[in-house]
Amino acid sequence: MACTSKTAAGGRRNLRKVDLNKVEESQVKEAFDLFDPDGTGKISSNKLKLVFKALGYDLSLQEIRKLVAEFTPDFPNEISYEDFLKIMSVKTMNQGIKEEILQAFRLFDDNNTGKISFENLKRVAIELGENVTDAVLQDMIDQVDDDGDGEISLEEFSKIYQYMSC
Repeated sequence: MACTSKTAAGGRRNLRKVDLNKVEESQVKEAFDLFDPDGTGKISSNKLKLVFKALGYDLSLQEIRKLVAEFTPDFPNEISYEDFLKIMSVKTMNQGIKEEILQAFRLFDDNNTGKISFENLKRVAIELGENVTDAVLQDMIDQVDDDGDGEISLEEFSKIYQYMSC
């Protein structure tokens, strides 16, 4: 999830986005143009799922509506290329964040259990040369351990990671 904030007018959210490189932008334009054969610069909203699919994203209609709603107050009948490009820059950023989170999680979860244990956290603290007591490490786990199993899952780690990068 991208960092968001409410705006004063209209309650719409501003999302951080990344600029697509020329290759990515070209791929987005190519996929968009496939569904805009008349060259109007707009495609019907019901074709969005197909455009996303052509770009390698298998999104539900609900996920697409949520993405589009970040840029338009109502789900429009048509969407412009400019708005679609903005949506894709956010979608690309989100994908990058997910990969970054997974890589960071794997650094902690060196035994591939799908959880970060006290021992994992202590090992990383020692490797980083941090002088942290066991009580502090346990408190760190307790602060984010939503399900109470004594370990940090990828989902729990993701929430903290995203919060810290906002």
